[in-house]
Amino acid sequence: MDTIQNLLQISARFFKQLSEDTPKGDERSLYIDEINRLLDDRGNIIENLRQQGFKFNENDKTHVTLAQLDKGIRERLDLVMNTVKQDMKDLQNTKKHEKQYMNPYSTVQVMDGMYYDKKK
Repeated sequence: MDTIQNLLQISARFFKQLSEDTPKGDERSLYIDEINRLLDDRGNIIENLRQQGFKFNENDKTHVTLAQLDKGIRERLDLVMNTVKQDMKDLQNTKKHEKQYMNPYSTVQVMDGMYYDKKK
């Protein structure tokens, strides 16, 4: 039962972490590192519970709370992941537009203005 309480505490901390707004800039690295650490801790505890033969009980308040936390964690993790994906996409678009701005004729391929001398 102690492992379940530990899982409940880590899940609650993880849920709280994901409830915060996704930071920008350098703070985002720390935020993502903390998410990864909590995911690893939570995954290790869940793996230990599986090895012990843990069975989910729908009548137990703790198990219902864990299920609700897990649902919330998954939803918020998807939101964070989508935010990061969108930021990466925006960065790629910015790089692409910057290259086009620096050399607007890089995609133009015309043979106009070239002279070929046929004499040898």
